[in-house]
Formats: sequence, C-alpha cells, structure tokens
Amino acid sequence: MKLNKLFLEHCKINKFEINKNQLEIIDNLEKFYNENYSSKFFSKLFNNTKKIGFYLVGDVGVGKTMLLNFFFNQIEEKKLRLHFNEFMIGFHDFIFQIKDKENGIEKFVKDLTKKTKILYFDEFQVTNIVDAMILGKLFKKIFEEKILVLFSSNIRIKDLYKDGLQREQFLPFIKILQDYSYEKELLIDEDYRTNANNGLERFLAPINEKTNFIFNKFFRTLTKNINKENKILEIKGRNLVIDNFFNGIAKFNFDELCNRNIGSEDYIKIANNCSFIFLENLPNFNYTNSNQQQRFITLIDILYEKKIPLMITSEKSLDKLGSSLDISNTFKRTISRLHELTSLSFQSK
Repeated sequence: MKLNKLFLEHCKINKFEINKNQLEIIDNLEKFYNENYSSKFFSKLFNNTKKIGFYLVGDVGVGKTMLLNFFFNQIEEKKLRLHFNEFMIGFHDFIFQIKDKENGIEKFVKDLTKKTKILYFDEFQVTNIVDAMILGKLFKKIFEEKILVLFSSNIRIKDLYKDGLQREQFLPFIKILQDYSYEKELLIDEDYRTNANNGLERFLAPINEKTNFIFNKFFRTLTKNINKENKILEIKGRNLVIDNFFNGIAKFNFDELCNRNIGSEDYIKIANNCSFIFLENLPNFNYTNSNQQQRFITLIDILYEKKIPLMITSEKSLDKLGSSLDISNTFKRTISRLHELTSLSFQSK
C-alpha cells in the first residue's frame, strides 16, 4: 500500500487541508497494516508482541474519522465499520440467543472471525457498566483471534470510563487495550467541522415565534404531498411509535427521544428508518438533566454514524449550550457533530 501518495491525492480531490501531523498518522497506519499483512514470517516469530489494535486519539473535529475512513476504504480484507453501541447490542443478542453465558464470548468471537478480519469503531467510548464489566474478556479474545481493531476517540486509553461505576472492573480492559494497541495522537489546533463555513441554518435558537415559523415551514416543504403515518418500530417485542413520520422524514420533540427510558438500540432503529430528522425544543443542559443529556449524546453519535441530517430548535445557540460537568468533555464531540449535521452542506443519505 502506498498510502501517503493516495492520501495526498484524496486531499487534493476533496480540497482538504494537508498537514504534517495527518501525514505522520497515515505513515503509522501503513506500518501497522504492513506489520500485520505484509510480514507473515516476522508475524509468526513475534506473534506475542505484535500490535493488532490502532487507537487514534485527538480532540473533536480534528480529522480522526477522515483519516481512519480513508485507511479503512483502502483495505481489501473483510472488514466491518460499526458504532460501538451497535456492536455491543449484537453481542448481547448473540449471547441471549445461544443461551450459553459460560462459552458465549468464545462462540461470539469465533462467529465474528467468519465475518471480518478488521473492526473499526469510530469515536469509541464506554458508558455502560454492563459493557464495562465484560470488555476485558471480550477484547482479549478478539485480539487473540487476530482480528485487527481500529479505534478513534477523544479520550485517551487510560482515561476511558473515568469515574464510571465500579471502574475497577474495567481496568483489565484498559491493560489489554494498551498491551495490544498502538495509541497515537492527532494534534491539530482547529475543529474542521466548526471552521468549515458550514453555517448553522438548520440549528435555530432561541425558541421563539420566528424560529418556530422557519422550522415548521421547512418541515412542510420537505413533507409536501407525502402522506403522514404512524410508523411502528418493533424492538425486541416492544413497539416504538413515531407519530410524525412522512416516508423517512420524522419530527420529534426532545422529550420523546431523550426524556424517557429508551437508548441506543431504539436510536439505531430510528436512524435505520429515517432520512431526515426534525427535533424540537432542545433544552439547555446542566446537572439537573444530565441523564437526558447522556441520551442526547448517544442519539447524536448514532445519527452522525448513520449520516442523518438534522434541523433543531434550541433554547441556546450551539456556542452557548451548557453541559453537566461530568460529561462536558464528551459533549464537545456532540457540539462539533451538531455543527455538521445541521449545516446546509450536510444532505440526506
């Protein structure tokens, strides 16, 4: 693979700014690939020390996803790019179906090896205590089966699940991740998503008669001559109803999505059935509604992964939106992604 040359061409075609830090990461990715696929003899000799994970850390919007997407697209081996919540839902479903908790991880990973040689998790983070408790055993088996894993994250490995419930049960996973992975940092001074002159024409604040008029007018424009239906999504034996659904275009109130007991599995199902989402009445966040904020973070991560454009009415503008202190760093990624998802340049999938 001649990644450096291909990457320069990729940046030129897409009019991306090029900097030495990105080129250094591209060089590291090529070495990582060659160690695992171009040096079979040495791989056998040094099997126990070979790194088969690549963990790219950096601030929000600096280009981590762009770099790893480019690398991932060059790979010809069997590969899977998944949102981490989606991956863990698949894991739990598999364990439930085979009803073999004792050997479940081994059977899941054996099945995974038939589907892929490379896994890619964009914006990796862990917030679920159930997942935190099993990740050590799960990823140890994944690495032992020689499945390469790519991670992008704005959290260093040592700080994952920081201050999380029963974090001591998560520490073995951190050790495994450090032992099996290269951790590289992408250092860039600006957030390309917020500095791309995208505009915020679909993020409307504050909530008043004017912004509500713009919001509803655009909604009527997109849904003109489309019949409304009550879309019923079945999720593990229960129904989630979308009241305002127009052939993939859906309108929600914030409370419908983030102020009740639903989560990533529901958001994935919604994203898989929608091409454009209107979201009304986004509140300002603080410690009193941190649970709703955490759900909102998960929702935006999934909509970004599934490339679903948004239009939002909000109490506060994006640059003034508050946060609960314990998730303020994670929320920076959400703010950055909202800049992109609500820009006019971000179109339906």
